[in-house]
Order: sequence, then C-alpha cells, then structure tokens
Amino acid sequence: MGKVVIFSAPSGSGKSTIVNYLLSKGLGLEFSISATCRAPRGEEQNGREYFFFTPEEFKAKVENNEFLEWEEVYPGCCYGTLKSEVERIWAKGNIVVFDVDVVGGVNIKKIFGEQALSIFIEAPSIDILRKRLIGRGTDSMDKIEQRIAKAEYEMTFAPQFDTIVINDKVEDAYSDAERVIRDFISK
Repeated sequence: MGKVVIFSAPSGSGKSTIVNYLLSKGLGLEFSISATCRAPRGEEQNGREYFFFTPEEFKAKVENNEFLEWEEVYPGCCYGTLKSEVERIWAKGNIVVFDVDVVGGVNIKKIFGEQALSIFIEAPSIDILRKRLIGRGTDSMDKIEQRIAKAEYEMTFAPQFDTIVINDKVEDAYSDAERVIRDFISK
C-alpha cells in the first residue's frame, strides 16, 4: 500500500489552488480525480477535474462497490473516490492526492491511517470566504449563501485533520503545505 495525501476545505478556501501548486513541485504526487453526479461547471471536462456520471450511473457504481468512499454532499449531488483511481496512481509509484469534502477526508484518513496525511485548508474568516466565492463568478448569491452555511459546519471538522493550513497569503499556504508533505514523504 502506498501513501496518500488528503486535502479538504470549505468551498472557496483555496484548496484547489494549493493542490495544483504542490502537484507542480516534483514530489511524486498525483491527483486522484473524484467522481460526481453534478453537471460540469465552466471549463470543467470529464476525466480532468471530475468523472461526471448521471445519478443512475453513480448509483450503479455504489452498488458495484467501486468507491473507496462516497457521500451525498448536497441534496441529489454525490461525490466519491473511485478505487480504480487509487490503484492506477499507486501502480505508477506515485502518492495519491485527494481533494475531497471534509467528511470524505475524515473517512479516507480512517481507511489509510498512518499511510495518510490529512490537511485542512482554512480561509482566514467567513467574510473573506464569502468575497472569494463572489469573486469566482460561478454561483448565484443563493448558492454562495448555501456554501457559506456549509463552510461554517465544515470548519468544525478541522481538528480531526493532521494539520491545518490557513490560506491568508497564498505563498505562505504553499510553503506550509509543502513543508508538511515533504516531512510526511520522508517518513
């Protein structure tokens, strides 16, 4: 069994930005593409950001035990981690990087234990989080307020992660995350 690094955060915390930076650092990390039954947003493409399935296809994969973990994150909107993704990345000798919601992050950590490093990315405040979500320009104000309410709940999970990285200045968050990953890899 190889190692895994888990990133979780409320929407708008900068998790994906930090993950993309770390993937470019030559650390032997490879992104595990999650599956979802939501529609693609913006420029998202199937097999790049997510594997997009219909709700029926997603349910069939659950019934076939093809997921390491999965969850209904929003009503009617499921996300999950395919076992085949983990196997594909380990077969190449790389470390699996998960970018998952907080419940998924906690569940994956339980599955892999010491083979996993779990990192919670946190925005400096809810107000900054709201501004970031508005700045994206991808969601309605109703959807943003739904994400903020969920973020407040998700932040209660932070103590269950191995480490918390506060993303106030992105350069500092990059170096903090890279340092803890390098320490984990060297063990």
